[in-house]
Amino acid sequence: MAKKSVLFVCTHNSARSQMAEGLLRHLYGDKYEVASAGTLPGEVNPYAVAVMKEIGIDISRHRSKSVEEFRGKTFDIVVTVCDHARETCPFFPGKRVLHRGFEDPSRARGTPEEILQKFREVRDEIFLWLKENF
Repeated sequence: MAKKSVLFVCTHNSARSQMAEGLLRHLYGDKYEVASAGTLPGEVNPYAVAVMKEIGIDISRHRSKSVEEFRGKTFDIVVTVCDHARETCPFFPGKRVLHRGFEDPSRARGTPEEILQKFREVRDEIFLWLKENF
């Protein structure tokens, strides 16, 4: 059976979509070919890398990608993980388009530990959502 293709889209492709990509590949890499992109790509957030490493998933080699890199490609499932991306994402032909907005952990303020905690919370929310929907 061929793997289904999934694209996670967020604004900066720095945290939520990167964590979703890593989590889905870890959970169901045998069923899905996974990618992520941003409408205004930046850099992968080091806090996202750190909290994924805590659960044994290495996204340190991920890079932030523009949705333009995927223009013309068809996906089985396209998932926007923030409201801004849902509003600004170019159309990708696909069988399913899903939206689940997650809080942006990059906006967290406080001590490094408090920021890490916010990233953990969002990571865990994404994990549970993936388990329920994939």
